[in-house]
This record gives sequence, structure tokens and C-alpha cells, in this order.
Amino acid sequence: MKISNNHLKATFNVRGAEITSLTHNATGREYIWQARTKYWGRHAPVLFPFVGKLKKDQYRHEGKTYEMGQHGFARDLDFEIVEHTSDQIIFQLDADSNTLKKYPFRFELRIIYQLEGHSLRTTYEVKNKGKQVMYFSIGGHPAFDCPLNPEEFRSDYWLEFDQQETLFTHRLDGGLFTGKKEAIDLDGQRLHITDHLFDQDALVFKQLNSTRVSLSSLSQKWLTFHFEGFPYLGIWSKSQESPFVCIEPWYGLADYGDHSGELSAKEGIRKLDASAIFSCHYTMEIH
Repeated sequence: MKISNNHLKATFNVRGAEITSLTHNATGREYIWQARTKYWGRHAPVLFPFVGKLKKDQYRHEGKTYEMGQHGFARDLDFEIVEHTSDQIIFQLDADSNTLKKYPFRFELRIIYQLEGHSLRTTYEVKNKGKQVMYFSIGGHPAFDCPLNPEEFRSDYWLEFDQQETLFTHRLDGGLFTGKKEAIDLDGQRLHITDHLFDQDALVFKQLNSTRVSLSSLSQKWLTFHFEGFPYLGIWSKSQESPFVCIEPWYGLADYGDHSGELSAKEGIRKLDASAIFSCHYTMEIH
């Protein structure tokens, strides 16, 4: 499935409603990581109904224990296409008997991709179709080629925040937060993508001043990622050699190592009343 305008072309997979390509028409340059399995076999998974890992891969709700893998199930399910125009596509996933075994809420999840000039806007809409309060998290995990210029190295790149920041990453161990945080050095407003930046897993930031971050290199600014409204931002790559970087806006977090397992007590969890709709969006702006 494709959408396009005068500047960009994007392709998608119904499995996970995942974007698989974003190319610049004038240059033919690909911006989305092409899921080379040697490094990481995904492009930009949608994280729902949880972001990150659950302690013991399970949670409790109303006295019952449910099993759930990292980042939830949406990324591995087939969505329905409910609308498709030249520059917009809308995917939908509904709760069914299989999802209810793992997640006891009747939901409707829509993912809307819209090309606007040199930008791709991704909107998440979550509707609670049940009669009780629904608990959920949702987030993006888009991966970008890095380097984007084949004559450069990943270490030639940096992320530049639009505001002054004092950065602390919240450390993970086995996918769970330890409760420890560590200062991250910036060069002005630049976070350099050094070879060892991800040695201790993803960088996870809370309460940023910034609402956008740009990926740049010695040769040019490549893209700006707009994430206004998202309370958490993750930055990740698989290893020192992995030629990609993920910029991840989240409404939700992995569990802490000492979490009780109770869903309603989970840090970052969203509450949605019956029949209510939650909506958020982020934008990739290509330069």
C-alpha cells in the first residue's frame, strides 16, 4: 500500500500497520530502516497496548493475571484498511476473541498516515468500546537509516533538541527500569550518536523541554521529528554496528523491576473512559 504527494512517497504493510518506506521523490533517498535482519528485522512498529516490557511478561487486572510480550500485540496483527486516498491511509484494529484473552478491553485502534508537503504525520486514535475504564499505553518506534549518506558513519550524526536540556536517561536492566538515572552529556543542544551510546540499552527521557529533535550529520540536516504532547521519548539502536537509529515517542513506559504488576498502578498508563477517544500524533519532516 502506497501514498504519495509531490515530495514524498510512503509504503505500508497491513501487518502491524507499519510504515516500511519513506522516500524523497527528487532524490530517491530512503529514510526508513529497511529491516535487515542481521541487525533488527522491523521498520517502525506500533507499540500497543503496552510500551516496553512487563515484569515477568504479565500484569494483573481485577484479580486476574494476563500474559503479554514486550510492546504488546498490535505490531504482529493484521490491520484493516478503512480508507485509502492518494496521500492518506487509515488502518484499523479491533478487539476480538484472541486479543481479549490477553487484554480484557474492547478497543478500536486507528492509525492514520497523512502526507503534508515534506512531512508524514502519524496519528493514533484509541477508542474504548467497552463499558469500563480502559488502561493502555501507545507509542511509536520508527527506525531511520543512519548514516543516510553512504559516505558517512553513524558516529558522524547527532540529534539536536529544539530547546536547552539537562538530560537524564532512566536506566533499564533486562528491559525493566532499575530506578536509577544517569546524566547524558550534550554538546550544546546536540546528542552525538557515539559508538557506545546504546551499550546499556535505550535512552529514555522524561519531561523534556523540547517538542522536536533533528537528525543531522556533517553534511546536512536530514529530518526533524516532531513529538509535541508525548510525555516520554526513547532513543535506541541495536548495537555499535547497527546502521539505524530509532526515535520513539511514547505514552507509556516499561515496568520497573519492583512493580507490583497491578495494571492500574503502572507508571505512565493511560486511562480512557467508556466510549471516549484518545488521540495523539507525531510528524517526520524531511529536509
